[in-house]
Amino acid sequence: MAVIELHNLTKHFGDLVAVEDLSFEVDSGQVVGFLGPNGAGKTTTLRILLGLATPTKGGATINGRRYHELHRPLHVVGAVMDASDAHPGRSARNHLRIQAMLGEVSPSRIDEVLDLVDLTSAAARRVGEFSLGMRQRLGLATALLTDPEILILDEPANGLDPEGVRWLRQLLRDLAAEGRTVLVSSHL
Repeated sequence: MAVIELHNLTKHFGDLVAVEDLSFEVDSGQVVGFLGPNGAGKTTTLRILLGLATPTKGGATINGRRYHELHRPLHVVGAVMDASDAHPGRSARNHLRIQAMLGEVSPSRIDEVLDLVDLTSAAARRVGEFSLGMRQRLGLATALLTDPEILILDEPANGLDPEGVRWLRQLLRDLAAEGRTVLVSSHL
């Protein structure tokens, strides 16, 4: 059953056509790669799906509803659009504490996601000291904090070394095996 649906999605920025008549579906429990070169409209498409941009034409739904119509959307969808969105002066743990409050999640979940993304030993470090790969892992921890059924990840392998890419691929497979749905964009 499709949990993510895009139908005839089009987005123009003035004369620039960012997305043109795009349609696809993602079934529950799958990892789906959304591939294309830089500038192909992947991020714009994901932003529309998450309600961060308005389509010129067409539509995008999650579980049959637009993102803003979802009940407790943070518990349905975990998303990473930019690995650098955590405040550089906060520790990883404090970043997750704030996100846990926003998502109405037990603080005990913080240690679980730090362990899942292999950042437990760096939890007290300031995010500004993190490599891009570590920020990607923190973004994933943030997306997983509410234990969502759907993950939407924009270029999550950027900044990861080959071992990190293997780790990410295995994590995404494991999440799908649990029944979660993962839509991941990449230019690779």
